Amino acid sequence: MELQWIIVKTGDTLPRIASAYRMTEELLCALNPEASAQPYLLAGQMLRVMPGTGRRYAVPPGESVHQTAQRFGLTEYQLREQNPELAGIQDWSGCCIHIPEAGGDRIVNIKGEYGYRELMKDIQRLEARYSCIQSGSIGTSVMGKELPYLRIGNGPRHVHVNASVHANEWLTSPVLMRCVEEYAAAYHSDEMWHSSDPKRWMQETTLWAVPMVNPDGVELVQEGVVNHHMYASRLLEWNGGRAHFTHWKANIRGVDLNDQFPAYWEEEVARRGVASPGPRDYAGTAPLTEPEAQALVQWTQQHDFAAVVSLHSQGQEIYWNYRDLEPRESAPLSRKLAKASGYKAVKLGGSDAGYKDWFIQAFGKPGFTVEVGLGVNPLPVEQFDDICVEVGRLLTALLSHGSREEGSSDRR
Repeated sequence: MELQWIIVKTGDTLPRIASAYRMTEELLCALNPEASAQPYLLAGQMLRVMPGTGRRYAVPPGESVHQTAQRFGLTEYQLREQNPELAGIQDWSGCCIHIPEAGGDRIVNIKGEYGYRELMKDIQRLEARYSCIQSGSIGTSVMGKELPYLRIGNGPRHVHVNASVHANEWLTSPVLMRCVEEYAAAYHSDEMWHSSDPKRWMQETTLWAVPMVNPDGVELVQEGVVNHHMYASRLLEWNGGRAHFTHWKANIRGVDLNDQFPAYWEEEVARRGVASPGPRDYAGTAPLTEPEAQALVQWTQQHDFAAVVSLHSQGQEIYWNYRDLEPRESAPLSRKLAKASGYKAVKLGGSDAGYKDWFIQAFGKPGFTVEVGLGVNPLPVEQFDDICVEVGRLLTALLSHGSREEGSSDRR
């Protein structure tokens, strides 16, 4: 392996570069101590990289790309996708290529970090691969980013799940996306998902997922305010002069989106006692001042959701009540979700103005805030696979709730 120089582009971070070159982040930092000491990378700066080999294969003379793919149990498309540098070459004889790891056929993976660019690319690929997935937009963020949704299923019972309402809880976005992918893959391959039949859900339930409610905030946490960020001076002031934003929960205007909903908003403001924009807990000057919260409310009002879930981190808990306004089915359903996921159903008090609070108050239907994982936000990506299993089981329980499948199981 030889050292190479690369030029940092806007949006590059140390984890993303390390992943792209199949290096450990520790090695990348050791090769670039000056960069590792910076809060964030600057577009145009140069870094030393030592590309890792990963799983490599020297294609022997006369072996076609199709034959190589078959050798490793892959499709030709999958193999070409993992070797974009050979896109214009038909004969790979003599080339040293990268072989995807187990599970390489999955679209949703964390490559260092998972942000808005990764999300939008994955949505396009999921929709292209799976005909049961449809996408659209519920609105735009402060900085004009589309707030995408994914729809899967055609049933009369509609449920909604959202993620990344808080910026430094961005791991919830790829978790939700991976669950949608696994659901679609199981449906298309006619397989079970967490011991349940997705084909039945398709007929009985429609799942609406909004995987990143706060894309501007996620970008801020991961990339900072370098490279001529339009809100740089204000954000640095609101952040107390600190250049690191990994602790930031709010949107790009310093408003905590989960304190923005019209459910006893004034009491939440008094309880929080935060009077100006900042990393967390500032509820704004009034409910629904922020376009992200406005979009989520308007979109929710346009759909007859039977239940909603908002994914947050961390704590492995499920909050299911709100001021005794929740319906009678909320408590038993929360216990069902807890049993499926391994989380704890918690009756929470002293909190207002959240999305699930507003949903319960406005519609009298079950709403849940689910705190995934354990640790300090942003949660380490090493928890990703475990959280995907936990949330996948929770979604299975939610999707099957009240279905004919559940009813027949109860009768047995």
